[in-house]
Amino acid sequence: MESIVLPFLLIIVASFFQGSFGVGMKYMSPLKWENWWLVHVSIAMVLFPLLWTCLSVSGYMPVIEDVFADPVAQRAASIAILFGFLWGIGGIMFGVSVPYIGLSLTMGIVMGIAGTLGALIPLLQNPNATSLPQFPYVIAGLGITIIGVVLTAKAGIDRDKMQGTSSLSGGNIIKGIIIAVVCGALSSLLAVGHTNVNDDVTLIAENYGINGRNASLIAWLIVFIGAYAMNALYSLVLIVKNNSWSNFFVAGSKKAYMWSIIAGLCWFAALGLYGQGAALMNGASENNLGNIVGWPMLLGLSLIVSNIWAYRSGEWKGAKKPFNVLLVGLVVLILASAILGYSNSLS
Repeated sequence: MESIVLPFLLIIVASFFQGSFGVGMKYMSPLKWENWWLVHVSIAMVLFPLLWTCLSVSGYMPVIEDVFADPVAQRAASIAILFGFLWGIGGIMFGVSVPYIGLSLTMGIVMGIAGTLGALIPLLQNPNATSLPQFPYVIAGLGITIIGVVLTAKAGIDRDKMQGTSSLSGGNIIKGIIIAVVCGALSSLLAVGHTNVNDDVTLIAENYGINGRNASLIAWLIVFIGAYAMNALYSLVLIVKNNSWSNFFVAGSKKAYMWSIIAGLCWFAALGLYGQGAALMNGASENNLGNIVGWPMLLGLSLIVSNIWAYRSGEWKGAKKPFNVLLVGLVVLILASAILGYSNSLS
């Protein structure tokens, strides 16, 4: 029973952190975006992952060395690093898309595509995917997830129109949608990269007596080489361009730094717990579908959490009809997660 329940509990807790880290972004001032973001990604992609891995895995460096010494594993690791870098570009494009089509529509497009492709690409890499007993349930779960994301996006768009904050207008819509679609595709690569390299890392880690849960942490370290490089580089370019080095020392920035650190801790807590939950799902299933099932569950449930925070902050005040649509969308996302969870119990 524990082998079935614990993985899903980890995914649920991970979803809470994933849906909560964005709260910290409301408290950037008086830091500029690039200063706040550099601190955030340094915590989220370097310091916290290294600390967690050091505390959980004694001697993880030999595993990484063996990964890059093995030709097959090295290729997977190199692709994972590249995918991490491309995911970083996707994050930048998210920010570019929002002014054109608004946060709600951007979030809906990106979450829908990232969740679907992040699960579908690794699934279809298995030549026997369509013959697996889980396949129809995974496809159904992904389809229902998309419906839930569309409903929540529509609710957000309708809310913005009612509140007079909609940024949708004429020629900007097509441009914004194209950017958001590309962003969603690139954002899925974080999951694809981790899923692919995780298999090789797990096999090598077993030689050192390291279990699959902790091997997933090592896999994240590899993916983050590319992810951190992109995010840190972009932040530094902006710091140089805007001459904002002095902004690190601006008065009254203590609260902004605190929230940057908290957001970083939440962000990797989500991915770290997701990786461990997915590893346990792999152990409970013969077909190693943990990452494939866990990723859309993580994003779908995190969308519920983020909207709960939005409701608490008053973002849905005075928008009763859109809020009812939101509730339907959230119920659909819960149903999708239940179907995906059930698929992993099949053998």
